Amino acid sequence: MSDPLVLFRDVDDLISALAPGRVLTDPDVTASYARDRTFLQAGAVRAVVLAESRDDVVATMKWATANGVPVVPRGAGTGLAGGAVAGDGSIVLSLARMTRIVELSPADEIAVVQPGVITADLDRAARAHGLMYAPDPSSYEISTIGGNLATNAGGLRCVKYGVTRDSALGLEVVLADGQVINTGRRTMKGVTGYDLTGLFVGSEGTLGIITEATVRLRRAPATPPVTMAAEFTSLRDAAAAVAAIIAAGCRPSMLELIDRNTLVAIDDWRHIGLEPSTQGMLLAQSDATDGEESADRMTAICEEHGATFAARSTTPEEADELIAVRRMAYQAKERLGECLTEDVCVPRSKLPDMIAEIEAVARRHDVRICTVAHAGDGNLHPVFIFERGLPEPPPHVWAAADEIFRAALRLGGTLTGEHGVGLLKKRWLELESGPVVASLQTGIKQVFDPHNILNPGKAI
Repeated sequence: MSDPLVLFRDVDDLISALAPGRVLTDPDVTASYARDRTFLQAGAVRAVVLAESRDDVVATMKWATANGVPVVPRGAGTGLAGGAVAGDGSIVLSLARMTRIVELSPADEIAVVQPGVITADLDRAARAHGLMYAPDPSSYEISTIGGNLATNAGGLRCVKYGVTRDSALGLEVVLADGQVINTGRRTMKGVTGYDLTGLFVGSEGTLGIITEATVRLRRAPATPPVTMAAEFTSLRDAAAAVAAIIAAGCRPSMLELIDRNTLVAIDDWRHIGLEPSTQGMLLAQSDATDGEESADRMTAICEEHGATFAARSTTPEEADELIAVRRMAYQAKERLGECLTEDVCVPRSKLPDMIAEIEAVARRHDVRICTVAHAGDGNLHPVFIFERGLPEPPPHVWAAADEIFRAALRLGGTLTGEHGVGLLKKRWLELESGPVVASLQTGIKQVFDPHNILNPGKAI
């Protein structure tokens, strides 16, 4: 561990370049900004910059480039892959105070926002105009737009509306040397030049710091969405029902799968009345104009595929209660111990096979795995529970994770659907990308960040 006194000697120029109170150097305070929601341990950072404007970010990056100091960007710290975990001697650049909705245009169905805007706050602002912001990560009440952009977050509504990249039209980005560029557009279409907006979205802060984003808004549903819930005695039956719902053209706006281990954790916490025979729950929602009919069709399909119970909501309050079960899943699992949270994605047709692989791995390695899935797009979140207080998962947990990653790739899937690579998945990255793609990605990084000061060691 580096000597904290040495780390704090060389930040005087940075403190002088910013307004009073923007730079924190007290180690007891800075430590709280140096990690995310993973178990990963952070290093001793030089300082934390509490940016309130683009100019603060520019000044920080100019200072960092001049001094060769790594910079770790940070939003709300809700990441699950270690992307915002800071190393020794780095600067943490917090964008959480940049919370302005700069513009909201109902006529153009766009919003221009700073990176610290909370996802749910943007959605609420849009709904005042009959619009909505479609990306809907489970952490939407605490996660920020900047963090969502950095990881290309997905969420509960992505089965119909896509992930964050599908709503990102343009960005203002501060590069490693402090230069400011604008990418993309305000229009719904545009193919001028390379798609730099798409490149920055999901780059985990390794290519530049997003200081403003132009995002697409959509018409909010005319009527409240209708939700259905179904319980199954077999998780594979639930997965088969997912495939049947998609094949029937039901077009759900949400299609979520929760396994028994997760349901038990929720029931122990919130007493939801879990039946002893229930091995999995399917939650589906329709926000279409024929939402009630669509929910009825999905209910019938679940019954045809072995559901022991299936019913749809009859009021918006009932719908909210059902979706709340899904949103509390991660907090319930955190109560069980430390969590290694993973994020594999497979073709939808392979969802039953991937679920079978997870169940087999859990038995083989005697690991408690709690799985939820954005089932409509094949994105599974197996969470490996291990003893609280350990610095990292024990070897048998890593071995189980390794098998699940390899199974996802074997089934034509990917290592991460929405959480990002961060630090946690670095060791498996080349299994998916291969050496040529890995070399190309390293080359892209060098173009934007030749001195490797932007979130080094993450993503690629």
